[in-house]
Amino acid sequence: MVLELNASDDRGIDIVRGPILSFASTRTIFKKGFKLVILDEADAMTQDAQNALRRVIEKFTENTRFCLICNYLSKIIPALQSRCTRFRFGPLTPELMVPRLQHVIQEEGVDVSEDGMKALVTLSSGDMRRALNILQSTSMAFGKVTEENVYTCTGHPLKSDIANILDWMLNQDFSTAYRKIMELKTLKGLALQDILTEIHLFVHRVDFPPSIRIQLLTKLADIEYRLAAGTSEKIQLSSLIAAFQVTRDLVVAEA
Repeated sequence: MVLELNASDDRGIDIVRGPILSFASTRTIFKKGFKLVILDEADAMTQDAQNALRRVIEKFTENTRFCLICNYLSKIIPALQSRCTRFRFGPLTPELMVPRLQHVIQEEGVDVSEDGMKALVTLSSGDMRRALNILQSTSMAFGKVTEENVYTCTGHPLKSDIANILDWMLNQDFSTAYRKIMELKTLKGLALQDILTEIHLFVHRVDFPPSIRIQLLTKLADIEYRLAAGTSEKIQLSSLIAAFQVTRDLVVAEA
């Protein structure tokens, strides 16, 4: 017998004292083996609910097993963690995601291009649920799932947008680069955090001198930290452009 609950919907202490306690406390007469309680997104449970669950686990361990699924282990109280065996699951590889996505696409009759499939896998970062959510949203918004439509739907900058931003920062003067990037951000609703993430990958691919690469990555890390602290995007964009223009001058000087 299996009881499956989504703890993000029912996360109070009542769910533990009610359905879970009732299920765990009864014994099966005609069936052998353990009963199983599955709590999805258990990290959304309140601390009182987790404490109550700990007592239920201790009391009915002879006939019931509990499976807690969570995104953040730190949100599970230590007393509950100590009574569980941990299994960590990493992001899915593209080889595992693509066949399942193709199955869903075929069953739902969604029109997906080859570059659209690659965009789904790239932006989901190994998260199957996120890939399906993006697929559904893009299909409902645009009808056809292409790379451009996927990036537009998620608000993520296109590769061509990143190429333009880098070209402006490295080849234009500061004022022109700032104006053009701000126009692009406003037109497409781009977040500086997403732009920063894509630019960071570019820095690793380009053959900068080691000392210059280190200096630039340090600047990018500082900008990301300040963005996370809630500072102004306009000021941090100015800092980003300045970092690349200083890097450009250093590269020219070394050459």
